[in-house]
Amino acid sequence: MLTISQKDFIRLTEFIIKNYGINLKAKKVLIEGRLSNYLTAEGYGSFTEYVDHIVSTKNNSDIEMMLNKLTTNHTFFMREENHFTFFNDTILPYLESTKTNHSISIWSAGCSSGEEPYTLSIIMKEYFKSNAITWDTRLLATDISQNALNKASKGFYAEDSLKALPEIWKRSYFTQKDGGYQVTEQLRKNVVFRTFNLMEPIQFKTKFDVIFCRNVMIYFDKPTKAALIQRYYNALNPGGYLLIGHSETIDREESEFQYIMPATYRKPL
Repeated sequence: MLTISQKDFIRLTEFIIKNYGINLKAKKVLIEGRLSNYLTAEGYGSFTEYVDHIVSTKNNSDIEMMLNKLTTNHTFFMREENHFTFFNDTILPYLESTKTNHSISIWSAGCSSGEEPYTLSIIMKEYFKSNAITWDTRLLATDISQNALNKASKGFYAEDSLKALPEIWKRSYFTQKDGGYQVTEQLRKNVVFRTFNLMEPIQFKTKFDVIFCRNVMIYFDKPTKAALIQRYYNALNPGGYLLIGHSETIDREESEFQYIMPATYRKPL
């Protein structure tokens, strides 16, 4: 097993946090454990050689491979179900009564393999039912990982990933095939997948009514997280909602967001 020197550990973690906002400065053992076999298989003789390559070439595919190995992307449909209940029972009625143009703008930031945005899309279709055709409910889903987005755009999932979904939803929005479930074309067309690094400025054409960014900021240090939260605030319409992971919090003394309930915040009207 290859070991990483303190010098190379500092070089690598500083490169990652500067460019991607992910703080792994307390994860030396994790880095060694998750990368050592990969480096050996790829022909690297040492971590020094690997870090030199990452820092000097900034090769996107190599960096994505590294970040995928160092961060956890486990997710499933209806994860942290309280958020989806609040979205259905509180947020959608508010938007239905205020969005006179019948256009709802939602961003799933850090969408991983797509379970979250597809769940949101299903909920909106179920909420509006026969009137869904009169509403523009297409939503944006972004992630830094192209591998995750490739899986998300294909929309094929193992049965275990759908275990929290009602059976009627499985029948309505998925097709059983090859030992798993395929998202219907109708549902797939309702989600727009894009690559996006959350360290970048948020410059989309329209502001959002809702932003989901759950279990992403756990990897960020405090300044990076605070700066991203401010960018989210600026990217929301007045009255818009930000939902984060239940293990995450926002410092209410440093943020303009209104606290609604755990992991749920709102931009004042």
